[in-house]
Amino acid sequence: MSSMDKMWASFIAIGLMVLASLLISFARTRTKGIVRGVLSVVAFLLFIPILLYVLVSML
Repeated sequence: MSSMDKMWASFIAIGLMVLASLLISFARTRTKGIVRGVLSVVAFLLFIPILLYVLVSML
């Protein structure tokens, strides 16, 4: 894997991390009930591809 591919993988991981943190913040401050739970689960599920992109960018 080239250095540019590693750079893009890390940028994607950073972007997904920002998205996950914004989702969690929105879910905890603006929503209630089932919507809050669904948004939290989606945000936590985003950590799976984040972890994969981070591992790819470190190889």
